[in-house]
Amino acid sequence: MNLAKFIDHTLLKPEAKGSDIEKLCQEAVTHGFFSVCVNSSRVEEAAALVQGKGVAVAAVTGFPLGAMSTAAKAFETSQAIADGATEIDTVINIGRLKQGDDRYILEDLKAVVAAAQGRAVKVIFETCLLTDEEKIRACKLSLEAGAAFVKTSTGFSTGGATLDDVRLMHRAVAGRCQVKASGGIRDRATALAMIEAGATRLGTSSGAAILAGETATGSY
Repeated sequence: MNLAKFIDHTLLKPEAKGSDIEKLCQEAVTHGFFSVCVNSSRVEEAAALVQGKGVAVAAVTGFPLGAMSTAAKAFETSQAIADGATEIDTVINIGRLKQGDDRYILEDLKAVVAAAQGRAVKVIFETCLLTDEEKIRACKLSLEAGAAFVKTSTGFSTGGATLDDVRLMHRAVAGRCQVKASGGIRDRATALAMIEAGATRLGTSSGAAILAGETATGSY
């Protein structure tokens, strides 16, 4: 197994500077990570730094709350694609999901998928805030909207990925899309367990430590 190719090397802290993005991209190239994952305002510089080096660029949109308007999410997605993003990680509207407004959720996600222009869209659920029933509904709505992945967490709420949630999401999508585990993956054993549970991508800022067999600190 090439563990590096499961990893989206992630830096989403609001205080991240240009030098931090440069370091992220250099590490991704050095270790052969699948992608770098950055806030949308950093996509253009990240894309330039990894151009031609076999590393994809993922942008988060509607991040981290998912509560902005559909038009805002779609515009941010379109701009990220224009700036060089090759994947989009977008946050579901958590409050609308919890109140049972499935029609709103579906149209919201469809708008982001359309704005992504064929690029892979990963839908972030924030599983720590949801019941199992809500997670299953979120999987079904993400599939109907055309998402390529369902994803556990932003790393900015009260909890990250759990093995139980990855297993549940893996069962719910039944091979029709992929599962990304993110939030709290800071060592090799956890990373491998998430893959065994059904994740095909891992969002983490601790990729270098994971590959070295070390345990990193932090929340993402």
